[in-house]
Amino acid sequence: MGKLRLLASLLCALPAWAAAGPLAYVPNEKSGSVSVIDTESDTVIRTLAAGQRPRGVAIAASGPLYVSDEGGRALLAVEPGGGEPPRSWPLGDSPEGVGISADGKLLAAAVEKTNSIVLLEAETGVRRWEARVAGKNPEHAVFSPDGRWIFVSAEEAEQVDVIDTASGRQVASIPVGRRPRGIGFLPDGSRAYVACELDNAVHVIDVAERRTIARIAAGTFSNGIAVRPDGKRVFVSNGKDGTVMAIDTATHAVVGTTPVGKRPWNMAITPDGRKLYVANGRSNSVSVVDTESLARLKDIPVGDFPWGVAIR
Repeated sequence: MGKLRLLASLLCALPAWAAAGPLAYVPNEKSGSVSVIDTESDTVIRTLAAGQRPRGVAIAASGPLYVSDEGGRALLAVEPGGGEPPRSWPLGDSPEGVGISADGKLLAAAVEKTNSIVLLEAETGVRRWEARVAGKNPEHAVFSPDGRWIFVSAEEAEQVDVIDTASGRQVASIPVGRRPRGIGFLPDGSRAYVACELDNAVHVIDVAERRTIARIAAGTFSNGIAVRPDGKRVFVSNGKDGTVMAIDTATHAVVGTTPVGKRPWNMAITPDGRKLYVANGRSNSVSVVDTESLARLKDIPVGDFPWGVAIR
């Protein structure tokens, strides 16, 4: 019994940010903060300072949280436990989406004003290259699962631009719908799913052939994409409708629609594939959705204007 009492006292002494489940990190653009959610209890357990206008967010299996700061024109490396100022690496005017390679070694940041993608080393912030893309106002830069390619969506485009990660050269443009936004790959890298906001649709890309193989009707102003780890379902957020749709990847059919908050944007799914976390930009909340039943489980209050979610 003495050992049990000692264990209990040690658990009680753990810091407030220690959590039972994976942690979800939500940048709040107008609050200059990141809300940290314990996905076991679905409560905010910590709030981190993150520059002036945090937007894009990425995280690997270990190490810091990476956040693009529009106000500071920089990429911030934020310690998840807080307690020390973030490191800052310059990017340029109006940085937005941040992608991270599967091995956690490389970061790709979309910089809107220069119409470019910046590749950096995650550990040091050393800049490898900066590549201009054909689309104007690039928003997302997403690595393929094998790390060979970076797919880029831009607000003023009707294509996805493809960059060779090693060389920094744009090697292709794949036609899709108007105003492509969120991008997600199947785990095997065979297909990419692209939400096209002004097309109200998701376009499916054959990665090897670099061509669109399907167009799936979505809701109004479709923008965010999240892929379940088993590759069987893809989720798309519909900004104007305030909904999330689930797509069966075997049939391209929409299998269900879930109401969430106002202006749902970018999303992430827990590593076990069970729960989807949706940033609701105009509700100042994150909705939690069961990825199988599609039931909305909870709405979690966060800061002002949440931009997206990253989960470790």
